[in-house]
Amino acid sequence: MNWEQLKNQTLDDIVAWAETKPWCQAMADCAQDAEWHSEGDVWTHTKMVCTELTRLDEWSDLSAHQRTSLIFTALFHDAAKPLTSQVDPDTGRITSPKHAVKGEHLVRAVLRELACDLKTREEIARLVRYHGRPAFLLERTEPTHEVVRLSWLVENRLLYLFALADTRGRNTDSMTRPEENLNYWKLLSEESDCYDKQYPFANDHARFLFFQQRHPNLHYVPHEEFSCQVTVMAGLPGSGKDSWLSRNRGDLPVVGLDDIRGELNVDPTDNQGHVVQLARERCREHLRAGRSFAFNATNTMKQTRGRWIDLFTDYNARIEIVYVEPLFNDLLKQNKSRANPVPEQVIRKLAAKCEPPTWAEGHSVNFSTGDS
Repeated sequence: MNWEQLKNQTLDDIVAWAETKPWCQAMADCAQDAEWHSEGDVWTHTKMVCTELTRLDEWSDLSAHQRTSLIFTALFHDAAKPLTSQVDPDTGRITSPKHAVKGEHLVRAVLRELACDLKTREEIARLVRYHGRPAFLLERTEPTHEVVRLSWLVENRLLYLFALADTRGRNTDSMTRPEENLNYWKLLSEESDCYDKQYPFANDHARFLFFQQRHPNLHYVPHEEFSCQVTVMAGLPGSGKDSWLSRNRGDLPVVGLDDIRGELNVDPTDNQGHVVQLARERCREHLRAGRSFAFNATNTMKQTRGRWIDLFTDYNARIEIVYVEPLFNDLLKQNKSRANPVPEQVIRKLAAKCEPPTWAEGHSVNFSTGDS
């Protein structure tokens, strides 16, 4: 069953589909801390959350797409607990540190195999990643900044509604986290004009500076005058980054890591120090000249992209990020047709760790399936 077929099934059918999968059986075998989840194992809680979603007063007001996103968020929000759960030897308490982070990667992998469209997949993956944030809003030093930040990563309305279902989807005796705490998320989002839409920054540069922690004032109105624009390409090998550049930014000079590896006769598995050093120097030449250019590399990890973006930002460049990802089977076929194809197992490893860019990273962020 592929994504188009699965998303149109009833909730009962989707749950039945999940129960045939190994990641679901792992949840059924995974115990939880009794103080938070006296209802039992992870899968029992997950099914309760799915049911609570349909009981929300707002459920009937949601679009089919929003309902689908919430149902699959429920299915996967704790799916990584079997990978992260640990028992404190002194107290016997069970914790699952960073299960939301690992859950983001898990759901992304499953939806990729189902051929889920890129936009929907990333929406669900980010909801899984941030599903626990509303409950801890009052613990944040800057709660307003928290809801503003999340409004550009997920929809605060969906995050709030899921948090309600997550809280209700457990035995009442274990509900030590009052719903009033969640309501603060809704109220503050509404007050900040970002409950069902992205927070309205004065301009793209104001948003960029906020996320880069270069100017925390939400009402700051920076002057948008840049020295140049850098188009930062990102995507797995074989995704079609070169083709996208040729079609859409054909007039730009390109600093490409693959090209530099070829010049230096460096294999991708060799030490990349000289490659990166030369790439940085060539980027600086364009930046010092105020010349727009494209930087072409896999850039599939946020931390890796961040190092390059920091360099470009230091020269007052406008950052355009373009992430290219066709359907995974198409990507594998495209890779095999390259002059120097990357081993499939390497691509799969990269895909498992891939972190597509978000609005937190650039002045503009474009997603392409490789055909535009």
